[in-house]
Amino acid sequence: MLSYLPGLALSVTVATAALLVEKAELAVFDTRPIESLVFAILLGTALRSGFRLSPAFTPGINLSAHFLLECAIVALGASISFTAIREAGPQLVAGIGVVVLLSIATSFSLGRLLGLKPKLAFLIAFGNSICGNSAIAASAPVIGASAEDVAASIAFTAVLGVVAVLTMPLMSIAAHLSAVQYGVFAGLTVYAVPQVLAATAPIGLVSLQTGTLVKLTRVLMLGPLLFIVGIARGLGGRRVSITHVLPWFIVGFAIMAALRSADLITPAPLALLSATSSLLTTVAMAGLGLSVDVRSLRQAGGRVVLAALASLLALGCLSMTMITLIGVA
Repeated sequence: MLSYLPGLALSVTVATAALLVEKAELAVFDTRPIESLVFAILLGTALRSGFRLSPAFTPGINLSAHFLLECAIVALGASISFTAIREAGPQLVAGIGVVVLLSIATSFSLGRLLGLKPKLAFLIAFGNSICGNSAIAASAPVIGASAEDVAASIAFTAVLGVVAVLTMPLMSIAAHLSAVQYGVFAGLTVYAVPQVLAATAPIGLVSLQTGTLVKLTRVLMLGPLLFIVGIARGLGGRRVSITHVLPWFIVGFAIMAALRSADLITPAPLALLSATSSLLTTVAMAGLGLSVDVRSLRQAGGRVVLAALASLLALGCLSMTMITLIGVA
């Protein structure tokens, strides 16, 4: 256990610095368009790229980037309630599911056409189509993605996510969308739940409530789709492993979501689990950043930005098409 301490302590230190930067961002701008886990990635990568780290840090960094991330995914399940599906209605839920699946397929194809490696293209497609950084972080261990791929997909898509939040309210006015239509559109296209709140709040309470509901429905697809990806990855290899088909953290995620849906998790433990998931994810992102040399990201940088932008535009077009087809008023 002692071998893990140096790298774990360094990851926690970087994560703490990221949380402090986020707190300063909130104090200055009264909002946090860039989350602490993005700062953790950037700070960790800067530290790894600027200094020669001792091999003694490696075991703890790897523990932070992988095992702590898996624990965070389990805790994240407690924030998901299947009640959201019933509230959204079958037609809207079906439309959301179709948009997410088409978006993953379209975004992955665009990434491959732009020359991205399959795993990097999948991370961008999965993150953009479901719930941004959380989906990228959760899917990485399932597909065996490298730290470089995770860092690149999170760092570049995060910037586009902020741009989308700032410009979407203007699009609502220009396209003459109703409050409900805009809420559905924002809920389908914006990456993270806090960003949905930031994008919909300027339009009004109806947009905010609608956008949050749609976004949570998207998030609910994370577990089932990861299970399907695990099966596909296992069947596509020479040897099928139960850990590929059904990783332990996906089982834990599903159990926690089921407990939450059955109201077996009271508010106090729920708040603790939510905070724990957020904290562990930030430490895990610090570990991922500390595994990445920025020089390894330069070559794919431009293509990643283009792929993420093309993916976001495709998702926006699919969302508007769905809104029109099912008659959202």
